[in-house]
Amino acid sequence: MARVLFFGKLSDLAGARERNVMLPSRTHTVSDLIDTIGEDDTVLSAALKESSVRVIINEKMADSGTAVSDRDEVAFLPPVSGG
Repeated sequence: MARVLFFGKLSDLAGARERNVMLPSRTHTVSDLIDTIGEDDTVLSAALKESSVRVIINEKMADSGTAVSDRDEVAFLPPVSGG
């Protein structure tokens, strides 16, 4: 299972800061992971697809085409603003 972390408004949409997501046995990308999440939560999935959301896999920047495996930690970060 991939460990998925949500921050900011994304954790509010997810109803939790963390989820474990079971991935099918084939090779996966971040986009596939978002689609899997979308099977249960279309609103969260749509938010994760926003271009302003940053993806971090195992503490390294990633994008929608980056590979994801069962043991990865995937974090979704919304845009940060303030002053």
